[in-house]
Amino acid sequence: MKIEETYIKDLVIVEPTVFGDERGYFFESYSKTKFDDLGINIEFVQDNQSFSKKGTLRGLHYQNPPFAQTKLVRVLEGEIIDVAVDLRKDSPTYGKAFSVLLSAENKKQLLVPQGFAHGFSVISETASVMYKCDQFYNKASEGGIKYDDPSLNIDWGMNLEEAIVSEKDQILPFIENCNSLF
Repeated sequence: MKIEETYIKDLVIVEPTVFGDERGYFFESYSKTKFDDLGINIEFVQDNQSFSKKGTLRGLHYQNPPFAQTKLVRVLEGEIIDVAVDLRKDSPTYGKAFSVLLSAENKKQLLVPQGFAHGFSVISETASVMYKCDQFYNKASEGGIKYDDPSLNIDWGMNLEEAIVSEKDQILPFIENCNSLF
């Protein structure tokens, strides 16, 4: 297992070591020992899974402290553009977005720390996404940023006019008006 740093501090891509042969493949998607060895000391408490069809856009979501979540995101089937936005007001990359292609094929994972908004778009026919969280879901602490905030300039890999977006996500504020407590 190896870590690929991004240009945003603490936001990393995790690449598992994949063992393949004529039967298929095997890899550890998470190992507390290996994460600890890499300096990532997180205790995950909840797993979430979603299934979406092509054109679905979910996000950008976060939970405020004390229920802020670190997420380890991976794709079980299909492919997505995974996006994280730095909401840490004292960070030099505050308001910057990072995106990466996650797929069942490349097996990459994105570790999204507390202090970030997260979302993804489905660019394959369907996608199953799973993510581990280090904090339980708490409705009262949830917040979000509108996916098409022009200051973020996110390339979701699709025509946003055709995106399938929940009513809740369509009315989220732009980052300048969000209720982030980071």
